[in-house]
Amino acid sequence: SYVEMIVMEMLSSSSGSKRINEDLACFTSGSINNGAKKIRTDRINSDQVSKVIHIRSLPSDVSEQEVIQLGLSFGKVTNLLMLKGKNQAFLEMENSEVAREMVNECAISPPTIRQRVLYVQYSNHKELKTDSSPNQVKAQAVLQAMQQTEGGPNHVLRVVVENMLYPITLDVLHTIFTKFGVVLKTITFTKNNQFQALLQMGDAIQSQTAKLSLDGQNIYNGCCTLRIEYSKLPALNVKYNNDKSRDYTRNDLPSGESSILNNPPSSLQSILSSSAGLMPTPYSNNAAASIAAALQQSQLNTLSNAVSSRSAINNAAVAAQLANLINSGGSTSSSMPSSGTSVLHVSNLNEDMISPQILFTLFGVYGDVIRVKIMFQRKSNALIQMNDNTQAHVAMKHLHGVKLFGNSLQVVTSKHSQVQMPREGQDIGNLTQDFSNSPLHRFKKPGSKNFQNIYPPSEVLHLSNIPNDVTEEFLKDSFAAFGKVHGFKFFAKDRKMALIQMSTVEEAVKSLVMMHNFRLSDTNHLRVSFSKSQI
Repeated sequence: SYVEMIVMEMLSSSSGSKRINEDLACFTSGSINNGAKKIRTDRINSDQVSKVIHIRSLPSDVSEQEVIQLGLSFGKVTNLLMLKGKNQAFLEMENSEVAREMVNECAISPPTIRQRVLYVQYSNHKELKTDSSPNQVKAQAVLQAMQQTEGGPNHVLRVVVENMLYPITLDVLHTIFTKFGVVLKTITFTKNNQFQALLQMGDAIQSQTAKLSLDGQNIYNGCCTLRIEYSKLPALNVKYNNDKSRDYTRNDLPSGESSILNNPPSSLQSILSSSAGLMPTPYSNNAAASIAAALQQSQLNTLSNAVSSRSAINNAAVAAQLANLINSGGSTSSSMPSSGTSVLHVSNLNEDMISPQILFTLFGVYGDVIRVKIMFQRKSNALIQMNDNTQAHVAMKHLHGVKLFGNSLQVVTSKHSQVQMPREGQDIGNLTQDFSNSPLHRFKKPGSKNFQNIYPPSEVLHLSNIPNDVTEEFLKDSFAAFGKVHGFKFFAKDRKMALIQMSTVEEAVKSLVMMHNFRLSDTNHLRVSFSKSQI
């Protein structure tokens, strides 16, 4: 039989037990877990480096997104095989060099998912050949979406819920629409006193199937009627993973508690009033934690009411959500940011232009950068350690996808808890630098106005610390070296500050990293940040 053949072959090799486990896992997944065809792989000798990575000791509830994100931290992932029943997965990387870096890095600092240490090693197979079972189709759709989420015509559905007598959550929508394809992103909102949602499906066919099947249907008996049409948007841009929006292809997005603090539900007024002494800034967690707990209790109450209602025809789905909340102790990742790491992994950097100082300057707009390490073998990748995990989330939120020197930055949280300094004499290219004592930190002073002036990258830059003898022409000429200057004006009441507008956000980002701390006189260095104002 196939199993006996594998066992006999493996016992005769030097890596017997490993290959037996791996091949049996693949065989079991293909013939039982995935319900149809076998998952076939082409084996290689155990002493060779493979571009296929074998990951063990995964949590039983691990998602495809979490496994893919682990690989994307090192490079492009071309294939995925999930063996959830065995707490294992296989990732096929773009090439063996990417796989080598991943295995070497994970050997030094093993990654974790939900505090569970993972074991990462080369697979004994040179490539993955997955079948067309539903599980594999889903995995491929998620993999494609996480690496290219541009979307297209009719990928996004606009859903209006009429006669909504029972609460509709993101999880309820996700449960309903995943029956017709892969839900990549969801945004919910209220317009004209109606609950509405935008859902981006895996492709236009999935969207069409969901629309034809669900339009006009009731979620519950006689109420919560779905009205579905195609959105004009080709794709959704989700900034936060919380109870209002979710990007299922990215688990690294912040929860955006600041929006809750600015527009608190009436049921949370007492919580807010009792926390009046707390500053509702991106750098304050205590108030957000209290609000998150209240939101969890509110969810438990509303879901409990829905389950107890005999008119609900979809009680199973709602009950499952209630059970999940109860089992998790009223704690979910969508309500507040995890305590997580303060280290960010940045990829797709321009190797010819990047330096630790440039990364320190750019990420320093959103927090105090402690250390920067550019990878020696892959200089398009870097690790950036912020002062704390909150600053890391703020920087990731604003800089992921931003273009720097022609490349769109890919910013995710790192598996590392800190950036290690190299031993003396090892860092030949001076690629790792410690900025702990830098005088250019923007947030080291408690109560600094910089905490209140954190804005996303924009064409308009705020300039400060300008000497009286520096002219508009000089500043415009200096910035023109990095792009086209569209506008400039000094502040009327304070000539030490000015606004300058570049033609694009990319040019503004480049100007900031090149001109921040530019020497204007013996005692004045230019300070540059992004502005929310317009000229």
